[in-house]
Amino acid sequence: MFGAEHTRALLGPVDPARPVTVAPPLIAANELIDRAGTTETIAPHRRARPTRRLVLTAGALAAVAGAVAVLQPFDRSAPDGPGGAGRTAGSVLVPVSYQFDTDAPEAGPHLRALAGTIEDAEYDHLRGRYMYHHTKVWGDPVMTSADGRHQVAFAGETKVWQAADGTGSQFNTQLEPEYPDQESRDYWRRKLDARPAVATPAMISLPPMKLTPPSADPSALRALLKVEQGPGAASKEASNLYAQFVIPRATRAAILRVLAEVPGLRWRGRVTDRAGRSGVAVTFDDREHDAQSLLIFDPRTGELLAHERLTLSPVRISAYQVILDAAWSDRVG
Repeated sequence: MFGAEHTRALLGPVDPARPVTVAPPLIAANELIDRAGTTETIAPHRRARPTRRLVLTAGALAAVAGAVAVLQPFDRSAPDGPGGAGRTAGSVLVPVSYQFDTDAPEAGPHLRALAGTIEDAEYDHLRGRYMYHHTKVWGDPVMTSADGRHQVAFAGETKVWQAADGTGSQFNTQLEPEYPDQESRDYWRRKLDARPAVATPAMISLPPMKLTPPSADPSALRALLKVEQGPGAASKEASNLYAQFVIPRATRAAILRVLAEVPGLRWRGRVTDRAGRSGVAVTFDDREHDAQSLLIFDPRTGELLAHERLTLSPVRISAYQVILDAAWSDRVG
């Protein structure tokens, strides 16, 4: 995550910038500057959740470790208490609540137990020409006022239909910007209220590219998940796989078992993700960068529901993605 060089390393041979021209960003740089006025600053593009898409929108999940980009994507109130997402106030985010907020146990035994009990997903007995994914990303990019007190983070929605040969279609839609607190919301709404909140979806044709779906072989998965690089890399690579491939049950179980071997992952128990779905979560605290990686899994199927990059201080949420749907389809749209 976080930076062009690291993103290229993550994408490797499927780096979209190698064979094709990368699509224009959802919001052009001059448009961002115009929105902010000449006194505002745009956070450096440090990717907090890169998706392994054939075409990446510029600024995807832009966030600096420690930068404030806490957002609320859904105008609904999630349940309070253990596992709830807390109360929302319009477009202002509150952190996801963990069942085990302190003294969280090691994740390994819980992930292995989950791997042994997961059931079929809806797509497990279906086939189609295209792998379909519907995702939303927040923190794309982050802008900060000149005095450093007010932040706004832009958001995007992506729908992708991708065939085994890499071809297909991707639709990008700009969503409403979101805020870390009510004061930032009030500040930026005054600056942005003359602008359209949601853009018309932009369609991108995906070029041919070799795709190799992950297998359930543990050694192959360890390599794909970059386990030797530690829990931060493993968390990112797990989210990359789920963002691109429709992963069958046996492979989902194998991914959980491989993650169970990674030291440093902590079990957070029951949570509610930002789409209101019940899940179970694991985290990794990256003290060197004052950040935390969060993965939320469906407790029934083992599918990945969400991945967040959180700052440990001063505000917990930095940027995140939810995977709203993964399926097989014979047609686009």
